[in-house]
This record gives sequence, structure tokens and C-alpha cells, in this order.
Amino acid sequence: MSLLYNLGILFYGFFIRVAALFNEKAKLFVDGRKNWKKKLGSAVDKNASYIWFHCASLGEFEQGRPVLEEIKKQYPQCKIALTFYSPSGYEIRKNYEVADIVAYLPIDTKKNAQEFIRLIHPEKVFFVKYEFWYNYITELKRQQIPLYIISAIFRENQQFFKSTPWGKWYRKMLHSFEHIFIQNETSAQLLEQIGIKDYTISGDTRFDRVAEIARGAKKFEIVEKFRGNNVTLIAGSTWKPDEELLAAFINNSSDVKVIIAPHEVAPANINRIQELFKKPAICFSKADISDIDNYNVLIIDSIGILSSLYQYGNIAYIGGGFGVGIHNILEAATFKLPVLFGPNYLKFKEAVDLVNEKGAFPIQNSTGLKATLNKLINDKTSLQNASGICKKYIEKNVGSTTLIINKVFNKK
Repeated sequence: MSLLYNLGILFYGFFIRVAALFNEKAKLFVDGRKNWKKKLGSAVDKNASYIWFHCASLGEFEQGRPVLEEIKKQYPQCKIALTFYSPSGYEIRKNYEVADIVAYLPIDTKKNAQEFIRLIHPEKVFFVKYEFWYNYITELKRQQIPLYIISAIFRENQQFFKSTPWGKWYRKMLHSFEHIFIQNETSAQLLEQIGIKDYTISGDTRFDRVAEIARGAKKFEIVEKFRGNNVTLIAGSTWKPDEELLAAFINNSSDVKVIIAPHEVAPANINRIQELFKKPAICFSKADISDIDNYNVLIIDSIGILSSLYQYGNIAYIGGGFGVGIHNILEAATFKLPVLFGPNYLKFKEAVDLVNEKGAFPIQNSTGLKATLNKLINDKTSLQNASGICKKYIEKNVGSTTLIINKVFNKK
């Protein structure tokens, strides 16, 4: 199985180099790994002690970030090496000031794994949520360097839990972890079935992250004036199907103001969104505080401020549910906003939990969106109840970071 895996990695490396000739993301993937040994060797402080965090992309980085930053705070003598697999993570966080080294993870060949670990020589290693790279895991185990995975979540259909030859081979990787920090009881039961006892149900570190974001939220006077005393809907990380549904509702509603922060902020997409609305709409970059209260729709045509904007809302709509899956709902819920989203949410534990608790509401079409929004807007008791549910859900799930650090560093 190892031979087949390694051949697959070599073929993948070849095809990604071919794709780089035509695809910008693939080009970033390839170019970012060129001369990695030389670049890493010159960046490493050979006299320092490193803790290595690896994240697939930006979402996993945000998940691991609370643990990374708390370790840096409590153990400032340790240096942090942070790696990404995807350009969408690395390119945004390559200048992240808390990490001493930020790099792409070299492709998972045996030689790359040996060289990378030799250069970093980490004391401890944290993989976040999903990453399982055979050669890196094997080499860390061989060198007896403790490896942890945090905020992991397992499902029965994953390879680890199948009785196939591939399943048994993948399962060995889980046994190489020093300890596995998982999100839920279902994951615990699956690990027990394959004989893994070194786990802790620690929850999801994203709750700690969103709570921290809420405490440090930026203020926007212009957004506060835009909102006024109106019920305000914050639509975050939206895609075309979401935007068309929202526009149909807003164009026939006189009681709501909307702040829409699309996933894609290219000018052509912003123009398309603006044309959807019959009500007065303006882009954030062009808004003026002197007349902002005359508009019904505020379109956010920049990135990096959405998490702070939720403080100005009463209800949130999170995009992606009519595509491959919804975006982050916790950033809205931490501000006590009931959350609406499309039907593709079942892979996200927090969404399923809040739907069951009546703090979140999946919608299938424009009829469902209209009915749900009208109920929350016109029935103050329903809005307050859903808001309270979101608040309590966040409060009861914070604390994962402390639990992980206490376990890893043997603190009581």
C-alpha cells in the first residue's frame, strides 16, 4: 500500500506541474514550493526549539489559531513553524506575525518528509482537523516526535473505518498520533471501534476563535448609521444563488436593511449584485456617512471585515448552502444572530446542532426564505428566543484551547 501511495503522490506532483501551466492556483502551489529546502534552511534558527503547526488551508488555520497563539503566549521561548498545503491559506497568511516561519508543506514524499523534519526538528507537531500525510506521519513516529491532531471530526464513511486493505493501511496512521483531540461523541465511538484510546473530546477550537474575534471586533461608524433603528440582515460569504434569493426578498420588503458581503469581491461580481436590487444600494468603498442612511442595501466590496460587521445585525444569512457547503456560521452566532442558510449544511456539526436547537434555519427556496425572515422580523419573541439559543450555544462550547494545552503540556 505504501508503494501505491508514493506512486500516487509522484503522479500528483507531475499533474499539478502540468496544471500550473494553465491554472493560477496550481502555479502558486508549484512556485511556492520551489527551492523549499534552501528557503527553509535559511529561515530556521538552529539554536531554537520549534513547535510545528500544519493547516490545509485558511479555514483550518483559523481553527488552529487559538491553540497556536496561546502556546506562543504561554511559551514565548518556543518558535512557531506554520505550514499550509493550499495557496488559499498560505498566500493570505504568509506574513502572519505570530509564526516565526510560514511556508508551504512540501509534497508528501519520503525524502521531503525526512528533509523537512530534519530542518525544523520540532519538539511537538499539531495537524489541524483533516490532514493525514503518510510520509510525514511515519517519519515523526520514527523520530518519536509527538504528533497531535486538533478539532478532528470523523465519519463512518472515511477510509480509517473500512475493512478494505486501504482502510487498514490508513488506520495505521491514526495509531501514530500521540493524542487525538476530537469534536464529538460520534468520533469517539468510531475511534474506539478501531482500538484507539488516546483521544479527548475537546470540542471545536473555532468557538474560542470566534469568541476572541467578537471581543476585538472593529467599529464602523458608517455601518452603525446605515443600520439606524432598522432590523438589519447581514448576508455573509454569499454566492449567486444566495444573492438572487435575498434580492427577491429585499426588493419586496420595506422593513429591513441588508449588509451583503459576497464571497467574490471582483468588480464584475459586485456590479452584478448591485443590479439585482431595486432598492437603493451602495458599495462600502463608495459610501459616505452624510447620506448612508438613505440606502437600503450596503454591499461590502472588500475583504477582512465581515466578522466585525455581524455586531450590527439582528439576523444572519450565510452563503454556500446551495453549493458545496455553507461558510462559517459561528462568527454570526457569537454575536447572537439567528442564522439562515441553504440546504447543504449537514457536514457542519455546528449548523446541525443549531438547527436542532432552533437557533438556525435551513431554507430550500425563496418561499422558505420569505417565511422564515418574516417570522423573525415580525415576531420579536421568536427573534429573541433564537438569539438566546445562539448565545448559549457559543458560551457552552468555548474552552477547547485550554483543554488541549493542559493535556499536551501536562498542566493541571
